Amino acid sequence: MSYADQVFIDNCRQILTEGVWDTDREVRPRWEDGSPAHTVKCFGIVNRYDLQKEFPMLTIRRTAIKSAFDELLWIWQKKSNKVSELNSHVWDAWADEAGTIGKAYGYQLGVKHRYKEGMFDQVDRVLYDLKNNPGSRRIITNLYNHQDLSEMALYPCAYSMTFNVSGDTLNGILNQRSNDFLAANSWNVCQYSLLLMMMAQVSGLKAGTLMHVIADAHIYDRHVEAVEYLLKQEPLPAPKVWLDPEVKDFYDFSVDSLHVEDYQFHKFPYPIPVAV
Repeated sequence: MSYADQVFIDNCRQILTEGVWDTDREVRPRWEDGSPAHTVKCFGIVNRYDLQKEFPMLTIRRTAIKSAFDELLWIWQKKSNKVSELNSHVWDAWADEAGTIGKAYGYQLGVKHRYKEGMFDQVDRVLYDLKNNPGSRRIITNLYNHQDLSEMALYPCAYSMTFNVSGDTLNGILNQRSNDFLAANSWNVCQYSLLLMMMAQVSGLKAGTLMHVIADAHIYDRHVEAVEYLLKQEPLPAPKVWLDPEVKDFYDFSVDSLHVEDYQFHKFPYPIPVAV
């Protein structure tokens, strides 16, 4: 049975049974028809995934991991904010007249900063430290730049990664201010597991534990029925997920570098509307 399924099921049950509804207040998100998109939420969910045991991908419904990986590369490798450079349509609703998402996500990672060793953007600084300062407790990225928030189409949800080397193993903490559990939880877990694997591989390390810290873990009102359907599904064995071992440079990874074997999953008959 997939460990990721059990974590997801436990989290969703907790949100539905112990969570707090926001139906008594005004909310920002709206459904496509203009109706307010209310949620039931739990504060402060923390999960751990040991990537040396299995890759944390759901089997109770399919995760489009190639599309998730493509978005990760768009943000972390291309450092792009241009929707046209993404091969899926997950950001279309937030694109401005110029076809960008403003100074968000990849834009922030691509801004260079001065360090005592020279000028680096955030991604290159991580890569430098993993090779030259693996004992550092300061290997952190942060997308939540208050100076630029007014120019972002959407404030970053997954906003910070902390990388930490223990022996020959790279671990990471993903901090997320907000997580739409049905639409995005498995997507984000898979993405940042792959990021940890990529960073480890090009740094001569093994990928270890991903810790996922979620401040506001929520299920939207129009997602409840679909989530209850998922809770009735029987988890299947986790798939095998690996990256092309010949890739030695972070910027040489592509969607074709990702390999998935023995992925079994249940059919999921519900559409997933996204609140904007």
